[in-house]
Amino acid sequence: MRRAMLVLCILILLPLPAAQGGDDGDWRTMEVDPSTWEDGPVLEDNNPMNNHTSGNPLIQMNVSYVPGHGQSRVEGEIIIELFEQWAPISVENMIEHIEIDLYDDTFFHRVIDDFVTQGGDPTCRTVGAYPGTTLTCGSGGTGETIPLEIHENLSHVDGAIGMARGNEEDSADSQWFIDETEAHSLDGNYAVYGIVRDGMSHVRAIASTPTSDDPSGSAIQNPASSAGRPVYETRIIEVSMLGIIAYPEEPPIEEEEPPMVEESVLQSLVNVMQSEAGMGVGILVLLLIILLMFLAKVEPPLILEQEILAAKLIK
Repeated sequence: MRRAMLVLCILILLPLPAAQGGDDGDWRTMEVDPSTWEDGPVLEDNNPMNNHTSGNPLIQMNVSYVPGHGQSRVEGEIIIELFEQWAPISVENMIEHIEIDLYDDTFFHRVIDDFVTQGGDPTCRTVGAYPGTTLTCGSGGTGETIPLEIHENLSHVDGAIGMARGNEEDSADSQWFIDETEAHSLDGNYAVYGIVRDGMSHVRAIASTPTSDDPSGSAIQNPASSAGRPVYETRIIEVSMLGIIAYPEEPPIEEEEPPMVEESVLQSLVNVMQSEAGMGVGILVLLLIILLMFLAKVEPPLILEQEILAAKLIK
C-alpha cells in the first residue's frame, strides 16, 4: 500500500509532456479560402507579392502580448503565406521547424517600432519569471544554416517575413522577422519568403509595445538596436501549418443564347425598297438578273445576294 502511494505521488509531481502542435504532415490537404482575410498589410502597386498563389503553404502564428502600460493582455492570430515557388529553401526550412514545434512557447526577443518584430530563437523561453531567460536568447538557433536566398519577385514590403542571419551571408538558421513597414533597405541582403495575409494589426501592436529601448512605449525608432526586448512577454504561443491557399470552385457560367433575329437589316432594307417601288417592279428586275446570268453562263449566287442586287437596282 505504501509503495503504491509513493508511486502515485511521484506521478503527480512529474511534469506533464508538452502539448504537440498536431502538425502530422497532412496539412497540404487542408484548403483555405483567402477571401475571408481582412487584416492584411499595406500593398505596393504592381508588386508580385500582392497576389495569392493557389497551393502555397499557410502558417498560423498564435501570439499573446500587452500593447502598453496598464493594458490587458491580448491574444491573436497571424496568418502568413509562404512563397514556395520563389524561395523553396527558406520555406522548407521554416516548415521543418514548425513541424517539430520549434517555435512554440518562445517569445519575440527583438522588437523595433516601425521596423521589424523578430523571433524564432528556440532558446528564447521564459525561465522562472519573464524577463528571465537563457543566456543564448537572441543568438540561438538549431546549428543548421541555409544559404541566402534572393528572388527578384520578393522584397521587404510591409508585412514581409524574412530570415534573420549573422554577419555571414549564408548564416540564416531558425530566426526570422516580420517587417512592420516597408524596409527596402534590406533588399538583397536578407531573404524574404512570405508575407502576412491576415492579423497585421497584431504585428503592428507588437511592434509598438514598450521595450528596453523604448520603455515608455512612445514610438522611439532605433533600427540599429540589437536589444529591443519587450518589457512584457510577447509570447509566441504556437506556430502551426494551417493548410494551403485554394480558391472556392466557381459555378460554371451559363452562356446566354443569342436572341432570334427574324430578318436581317439588309432583308428589311430590301423589303422597304420593294414596298416603295412596287412588288411588280421588284419581281421583274429579279427575273431579268437571273436571265442575264443564265445567258452569261454564270451560276446564280445565294438568294440573299440576288435580293441585295435587286434592291440596289430598284433604288
